Amino acid sequence: MIDPLDALDQRQRELLGTWLPDFAVESDMSWDLVATTVLRAKAEGRLVVVKAGGPGDHHIEREIRAHREWTGPWTRIGRAARMLHADADARLLVTEYLPGTLVRDTPAAADLDLYVQAGELLRAFHSQSAVEDTDYEARMNTKALAWLDGPNRVEPATADRLRALVRFWPAPTVVRVPTHGDWQTRNWLQDDGVLRVIDFGRAELRPAAEDFERLAVQEFVWHPGSEAAFLSGYGADPREPDAWFRQRVRAAIATACWAHVVGAEDYEAQGHRMIANVLAEAG
Repeated sequence: MIDPLDALDQRQRELLGTWLPDFAVESDMSWDLVATTVLRAKAEGRLVVVKAGGPGDHHIEREIRAHREWTGPWTRIGRAARMLHADADARLLVTEYLPGTLVRDTPAAADLDLYVQAGELLRAFHSQSAVEDTDYEARMNTKALAWLDGPNRVEPATADRLRALVRFWPAPTVVRVPTHGDWQTRNWLQDDGVLRVIDFGRAELRPAAEDFERLAVQEFVWHPGSEAAFLSGYGADPREPDAWFRQRVRAAIATACWAHVVGAEDYEAQGHRMIANVLAEAG
């Protein structure tokens, strides 16, 4: 039988032994597409979640920053876990364990009240700070072109059309706010109708509309009324049409190329559908 702690390096195991001497793993909740080990464990008479990053991991550092700087509006009302221990250099994080079940692929994914709550929670998260960035769009365009130049299964003619779009886009100043980065039902828990949030591995300062990305191509399409419910909770729609189109193109490219690299065929197919949709809009 494989010991889930074998995935942790020596320093990570030493820190856990110091922080939580009676630590006992209950289940391995890792997602195999990324080099992060996620464990549910019992320690000091309560359940905790341990996240340990592998070499080169950047998710844990982002998650620790999010807990230190941005999760307050949610932790104060029990909608996100509190961080208990962290060491960014060791790529190790321990949080409370949140009660609830994942919303994705359950009847709750069509519950419009959960989308209202999701909008309200996201608005509170986004409203904490704002900073102007004159170079953000240019950096993101460069990143999109780099994806197309790397390994992928985008048809050459399609890749050329995408490059032609991206290379001639303007790069206006944007306002960046704290974003979750993976805002979708896969990272929502519901507990007796109460929505809670997990996984801050992609948290970063970005334009607010970027937290609409996943929902726009998934839940808003799959569940009638979910977009309107979400916006009723969030308030004013931050998706300025031209900037939103540019972001959707970049997201489509990144999804198709990243998924190919990690071998996630379902996500890769979704990325190719996203590419087809944005190119159809472009005419």
